[in-house]
Amino acid sequence: MNTRISVVTAVYNRASTIAEALHSSMSQQYADVERVVIDGGSADGTVEVVRAMGERIDTFISEADHGIYDALNKGVDVATGDVVGFLHADDLFNDDTVLSRVAAAMADPSVAAVYGDLVYVSKDQPEQVVRDWRAGEFSLAKLRRGWMPPHPTLYVRRSVFKSVGRFDTSLRIAADYEWMLRLLQAGYRVAYIPHVLVRMRTGGASNRSLGNIARKSAEDFAALRRNGFSPAAAAATLSLKNLRKLPQLVRRR
Repeated sequence: MNTRISVVTAVYNRASTIAEALHSSMSQQYADVERVVIDGGSADGTVEVVRAMGERIDTFISEADHGIYDALNKGVDVATGDVVGFLHADDLFNDDTVLSRVAAAMADPSVAAVYGDLVYVSKDQPEQVVRDWRAGEFSLAKLRRGWMPPHPTLYVRRSVFKSVGRFDTSLRIAADYEWMLRLLQAGYRVAYIPHVLVRMRTGGASNRSLGNIARKSAEDFAALRRNGFSPAAAAATLSLKNLRKLPQLVRRR
């Protein structure tokens, strides 16, 4: 029996990129896919772009929300697939084999979640790679040394979402990091797919301004403290987490 994969896309005023993102989902070789789009009440033509795709979008909700993590929570709530992942409105699947690879890894019932590699690409030229994030295998020791999987590549069994809980919407930038800390310390088996799964455009909320960078660091620290890290351990992990970004600026291929 096929693993049904729900791909949730949260969007707000992204008429210029949403079609490309959704088409990259529709071009996947893997067929058993549910596409859920949660719009925050866009007024730039995004709604019309999504509606024009008709029945290729299984669930479309457009209403005011409280930010991206509220929208992602809504998407998980309405998803019906065995496995749930996210494709952000500015991002693209790297190729048409991504969901086939996710399904193959999830064919092992002992695997609760999978993730892969990610490349950051130019906002206007998504074929131009500017940062290369090769995640590698997960371990708790690496987690304490600042390691984290790329959240846009993470696919999780829907039953695990119910167990781990929702994104904490009091965190405006780092709720995905806090949620992954909960998941990765809960003892679930997590598998690594050594393949680039997502092309992520630069210019996201966390690094859009110096103020956002400072807020992201503060929220990351709070996320670590909430998940059992002492103040000293949280500070050390956060420093190492930031240092881990430097090798990603060197292209490997």
